[in-house]
Amino acid sequence: MTHSNEETIRAAYGAFVKGDLEGYLQYCTDNITFSVPGHGKISGLFKKDEFISPWVSGVMELTKGTFRETVNDIVANDHRGVVLATHEFERNGRSFKYDTAHIYRIKDGKLDSFEEYPADLYYFDEAWS
Repeated sequence: MTHSNEETIRAAYGAFVKGDLEGYLQYCTDNITFSVPGHGKISGLFKKDEFISPWVSGVMELTKGTFRETVNDIVANDHRGVVLATHEFERNGRSFKYDTAHIYRIKDGKLDSFEEYPADLYYFDEAWS
């Protein structure tokens, strides 16, 4: 039996994969923050009202719409959730593919913070610089 927070994360990512960004955000608290490491063009700390634009729209613009996220696994408990994913895209005439982890803090059944942890930060920076 899956934890209810795992079901919440799966539903949020289901909306994201369909391009329903508002649908994804319905699973988030009003105070959620999105932390992306590194020095690339998508790195930084973003608030809920910055999720669609500039963050996700920036990703899609930089990759000319080729960005794809594959969810490999999701686990969650009462306070944390982890998504293991693979990102693939083309940028500046090159193809990029890397594994990453998304770590969530969960508050009252909603996603309250997001932190990205790419498997190789140097490659991540290269892909997004």
